[in-house]
Amino acid sequence: MNWLSNFVRPKISAMVGKKEVPDNMWQKCLECGQMIFHRELEENLYVCPHCDHHLRLDVGQRLDLLFDDDGYQKIELPDTASDPLKFRDRKKYTDRLKEARSTSGDNDAIIVAHGKMGGVPVVAAILNFDFMGGSMGLAVGEAILSAAHLAVLQEAPLIMITASGGARMQEGVLSLMQMPRTILAVNKVKEAGLPYITILTDPTSGGVSASFAMRGDIAMAEPGALICFAGARVIEETIHEKLPEGFQRADYLLEHGMVDMVVHRRYMRDTMIRILTLLCNPGPPADVVAIPPSPLPAKDEAAKTRNDGNRKNGTPGRRATDKKDARKD
Repeated sequence: MNWLSNFVRPKISAMVGKKEVPDNMWQKCLECGQMIFHRELEENLYVCPHCDHHLRLDVGQRLDLLFDDDGYQKIELPDTASDPLKFRDRKKYTDRLKEARSTSGDNDAIIVAHGKMGGVPVVAAILNFDFMGGSMGLAVGEAILSAAHLAVLQEAPLIMITASGGARMQEGVLSLMQMPRTILAVNKVKEAGLPYITILTDPTSGGVSASFAMRGDIAMAEPGALICFAGARVIEETIHEKLPEGFQRADYLLEHGMVDMVVHRRYMRDTMIRILTLLCNPGPPADVVAIPPSPLPAKDEAAKTRNDGNRKNGTPGRRATDKKDARKD
């Protein structure tokens, strides 16, 4: 009895009993619905191996993907008023901020870091969609100003990686003010002769897409990324027209000249390094070589020889004879 109780029964219970499985072991692709094992997803850079759908990356994963192995350094961002309007909907704005900060570990929806990509010093600003939908308020605006200022001081390109639902409604007109402020900030980078490159990820919308996100010297996007100002239903109900399928997706925008390139996540770092190398380390200029005149066709060469001979002998050429005959007439 002791043998059955102490050995056999626990074995049977372990075999048929319910096992605890971590919540993040499997993840469902939102596009095709396939379940993907977390290790396979990590190895594939969070791109679905079945349908190639690009799942969202968090801020740390995105920075690790782009920067060199020696890493990057985050900069301390200026403090701003947390709740200037004392806003409240179903919950206090201050409570929403506390919840987002405790979940993400960041102070707001943006991180600014500097380091090297392919050996080229860069400054990168990345919006965190997990922090209140990556919405832009006072803190995000000030952070972008700081990123632009640092890029000018370091004479480094500014890389902007966007994932946002737009302006933060809890800050009202103060969040809308960040649209012109951020445009002026990136213009300072451009005026300094430094590259400003944007990587548009899913989603990039609202006041962010209507301001600094679309101001890049080179605008890159991930496949399938939603890039828009307003939602498709809102636009259709406003203009009373049926719009093309997928007109707010990256591939459609590429076809219509709204972005410069759509780059698979697997090739994003290599593409970025090639662009930075081209813009920041172009190499010595090519030697200037004189281009010899092209040989004349046989007919033109014969006419030129005949005219040269006529001029030497004092005989007027054909055009001069024609003019003389015209004067007689």
